[in-house]
Amino acid sequence: MPRRVLQGTVVSDKGDKTITVLVERRVMHPIYKKYIRKSKKYAAHDETNSRHIGDVVEIIECAPISKRKRWTLVEEKAAAEKPKVKKAAK
Repeated sequence: MPRRVLQGTVVSDKGDKTITVLVERRVMHPIYKKYIRKSKKYAAHDETNSRHIGDVVEIIECAPISKRKRWTLVEEKAAAEKPKVKKAAK
């Protein structure tokens, strides 16, 4: 069975070799048929302690590392790489 890969934002990097990743997803409400946002936090293993708050990262399922850690870091896209919107000069 393939391992799941999720993308989210780092919300905490205080633990040693551990980051907390917030993953948001959109689901349709079964009655109202309106899309709502659901989110969940995952503890992920970051061997090099290189990711910081605000970074967009991908995590993948793995064998249990500790009581709460069942995910490990795959790839990161730094927060600085987000496209910046420039205001038009008047």
